[in-house]
Amino acid sequence: MQVVTTLDELWAARARLPEPVGFVPTMGYLHEGHLSLVRYARKGCRSVAVSIFVNPTQFGPNEDLDKYPRDLERDLALLEAEGVDLVWTPTAEVMYPEGYQTWVTVEEITKPLEGGRRPGHFRGVTTVVAKLFNAVRPQWAFFGQKDAQQARVIQQMTRDLSLPIGIVVCPIVREPDGLAMSSRNTYLGPRERQAATVLYRALRTARETFEAGEREAETLRRMMRETMEAEPLARLQYVSCADPETLAELHGPVKRALLSMAVFVGQTRLIDNMLLGLGRDTFPPYIPPGMTLPAGLAEFA
Repeated sequence: MQVVTTLDELWAARARLPEPVGFVPTMGYLHEGHLSLVRYARKGCRSVAVSIFVNPTQFGPNEDLDKYPRDLERDLALLEAEGVDLVWTPTAEVMYPEGYQTWVTVEEITKPLEGGRRPGHFRGVTTVVAKLFNAVRPQWAFFGQKDAQQARVIQQMTRDLSLPIGIVVCPIVREPDGLAMSSRNTYLGPRERQAATVLYRALRTARETFEAGEREAETLRRMMRETMEAEPLARLQYVSCADPETLAELHGPVKRALLSMAVFVGQTRLIDNMLLGLGRDTFPPYIPPGMTLPAGLAEFA
C-alpha cells in the first residue's frame, strides 16, 4: 500500500495503478461502514484508492471540525489489512492553496433536509469531492447510503458535469442494535449510546406501518416523530418523508419514499434514513453513458 500526500506523489502513484480504479473518499477515523465501501470497491475494480481528509469547508462555524476524531496511524493499518493499493492524505494547503476561490454548487437537491439546516455544507462537499475526483481520476466511486442526501448530491453533480465516473451507493452498516455506524458515535456516553438506538426504532416503526398498508406521508412522519419524542435524551431536529430522487417533501399518499431524520442525542447530532417502496436498501447507482456496471457489483443493478 502506498501512502502519498502531495499532488505530484498522487499522480505518479495513480499512473501505476491497474484500471479500473475504485475510489472511496473519507474523512478518516474509519469504521466498518467505511471498510465495507473498500470491499465493494475491491469487488468491482482492479485497484482501490482511498482518501483521508477532514474537509474544513463542509463544517459550519459552530460544528465539530476541531474535535472531529482523527487517528491516521489506525486508519492506515485498517486500510492495509483490506488490501488497499493507494491512500491519499492531502493537507488543507494541498486542497485549498493560498488564493483559492473556486467552488462547485449543486442547486435544488441541496436545499432541503441537511442543506436547510447546515448552510454552506453541500458547497463544501461538492467542491472537495469534485477536486478529489479530478485528482484521483477513478472510474468508480463508492459512497454510503447512511449520508443519503450527500450520495444523491454527488450523483447529481457527477451527471451534471459529465464526469466519466460511476457512483455506487452502498448499504448502511449498523451495530447489532440498529444504530448506524458513524465516526461521531464516539462522542456518545453510555446512556446516550443506548438512547441513540431510537433513530433506527423510529425508522423501523414507520417502515412497518408502511408495509402494513399505511401510505399517508404525514402519518409516517408522525410515527417517527412520536417514537423520537418518547426518548428523553433525544432532541429532534427534523423528520422527513421525501421523494427519493428530488428529495422534495412528500404529501398525501406515497408509493415510495426516503424516510430520514436528524436528532441530537445529548450534544451529538446523528442522522439516519431508510428507503420505502423501491425494493432495495440503497439508491440505484449512477452509471455514465458508455459505461457498464462491473460484474462484481451486479447486486447494485
